[in-house]
Amino acid sequence: MERKMAMHPTRIDLKSNTRKTAIELLNARLADAIDLALVTKQAHWNVKGPHFIAIHEMLDGFRATLDGHVDTIAERAVQLGGQAQGTVQTVAEKTALKPYPTDISKTKDHLAALIERYGAVANAVRAAIDEADEAGDADTADIFTAFSRDLDKSLWFLEAHVQEKE
Repeated sequence: MERKMAMHPTRIDLKSNTRKTAIELLNARLADAIDLALVTKQAHWNVKGPHFIAIHEMLDGFRATLDGHVDTIAERAVQLGGQAQGTVQTVAEKTALKPYPTDISKTKDHLAALIERYGAVANAVRAAIDEADEAGDADTADIFTAFSRDLDKSLWFLEAHVQEKE
């Protein structure tokens, strides 16, 4: 059963429709970001292979970056008068990501799974930039822009591991 979104009063001078749209966008991307942070740690713990330490440490850095964006996204939803929806139950219900395989350990398998998910989130965040801008919330668009830059950088790092020339 879908609940009506409660809006708390704020002196932020955006129209209520703009705020509602932005809060919905923020919570949708929040679910994806939390899911991506969790699967990044899943890979970090379970990766095996000759490049273990490099991948293990790289993923720790990715997780720290994601956690910063998760906090910024959640706080923006609340600033706009909404509520951040970041419980495990909500994330499981709302994430756009495919479930992460928990039976893999090879580096190549983790990289493939992470590349797919980082690419999906990066593309969804890029779309959210435009949607927030069209709704009239430049600040939320800016938050998504910063997130997009970091996702693209992480995706580049991941893809570079599998793009070796023969």
